[in-house]
Amino acid sequence: MEPRLTAIEENEVLLYLGYKGGEIPADIMEEIHRCMDVMMKAARPRAVWRQFDLLPDGRLKGTDFFPQGKDIRALLQDSSQVILLGATLGTEVEALLRRAQVRNMTDAVILDCCGSSAIENVLDNLCEDIGAQAGGYLTDRFSPGYGDFPFAQQPELCRVLDLPRRIGVTLSPGGLMIPQKSVTALAGVADRPQNKRFRGCAYCSQFKNCTYRKGNRTCGNQ
Repeated sequence: MEPRLTAIEENEVLLYLGYKGGEIPADIMEEIHRCMDVMMKAARPRAVWRQFDLLPDGRLKGTDFFPQGKDIRALLQDSSQVILLGATLGTEVEALLRRAQVRNMTDAVILDCCGSSAIENVLDNLCEDIGAQAGGYLTDRFSPGYGDFPFAQQPELCRVLDLPRRIGVTLSPGGLMIPQKSVTALAGVADRPQNKRFRGCAYCSQFKNCTYRKGNRTCGNQ
């Protein structure tokens, strides 16, 4: 299964940039669109995933990996299997970001936000493709550090997926992924449709005109 980068969401990039609503100068939007194009051309996504039976004690069959946290237990309450997945935009994007940090910090900030949107798109597409052949209904995906899923479990997840060998992703001593635009996650496989969490402000039709966001608030639907 080949990973797919199909789009970088403009609204998502604006959200990462801290956009609060109102008119955006034309030259800024032109720069954002240019960086989106540069990121799309530079990205060489790679991904790996594995499917495991979920044992009654919460471990994944054939491993010693036990995903922890109340949020994970709630996520997997209807699941009999678990998908572990990892994806990266590749070393080309890492080099692009490092060059921008030296040459132009404005570009560096915008490109970083474009990369964040791009890797989310790769994961969205990967989950869609996995769901089509997983034999059930996928839950939302959860990454270490999200909710009460401990960030400290990142090395375990990377080890089970064999990320260094499979897609060239390693961890820094502090647990950060290298290349930096890389993500790991898990999702459950259930035998009935699962409720999905609200995707966030970037996917709302009122994103650019929202009166809540202009006041640094939300409508509460997140």
